[in-house]
Amino acid sequence: MSRILVVDDEPQMVDIVTFTLETHGHSCRSVGSAEEAWRVLTEETFDAVVLDVMLPGADGVQLCRRIRAHLSVPVVLLTARSEVDARVEGLEAGADDYVTKPFSPRELALRVEGILRRTARATEGRDVVANGPLTIDVRAREAVLGARRLSLPDAELGVLTSLTRRAGRVVTWRELLNEVWGTGAPQGGRQMIKTTVYRLRAHLEKAGGDEARELVRTVRGVGYTMPELPPD
Repeated sequence: MSRILVVDDEPQMVDIVTFTLETHGHSCRSVGSAEEAWRVLTEETFDAVVLDVMLPGADGVQLCRRIRAHLSVPVVLLTARSEVDARVEGLEAGADDYVTKPFSPRELALRVEGILRRTARATEGRDVVANGPLTIDVRAREAVLGARRLSLPDAELGVLTSLTRRAGRVVTWRELLNEVWGTGAPQGGRQMIKTTVYRLRAHLEKAGGDEARELVRTVRGVGYTMPELPPD
């Protein structure tokens, strides 16, 4: 079951979208503003966002740009504006797809499911992930930085793998909890991640000095990120 965040300030539209997606086997949460959506996205994990363009305060296009700058979750924009320029604006903001109102509920469900399938294909079977001089063999559970092999416990290796897969994006602490520990919000979850990151940075520093330590950067209140590195 995929978890989808629906962002729309019109209750009737929220009902239509959530009913459609839940009928197709997905779980939905809804919020009515860009500000609330961003707060929820930094605290919880979602597989996709269905985002209305016309929102109170910051609009959906602005939120889409913010999501794309920091998170890896795919975005489907909803809008009543069907002009070519409006569609281009949404796609340039980083939206993965664009659905105009009025829309067929089945079409929306198929668009969302298509994005979920593409996202799954992009990650499945990737046994080796790399970012510049850092290479991780996921199946063998081995990481190499430059010419040095990193001997990492499972938790540290899991955090490093998650950040490497999304180099250049922010990985929220909630995403790390789900991916590395397989749980949403255990008691002391953030502290557990902070301790793991502290140990991971120590391993990186030992292998490559201060520059390697800076591969794992804190994004205050949100999570962690790894910069994209040039090929080694």
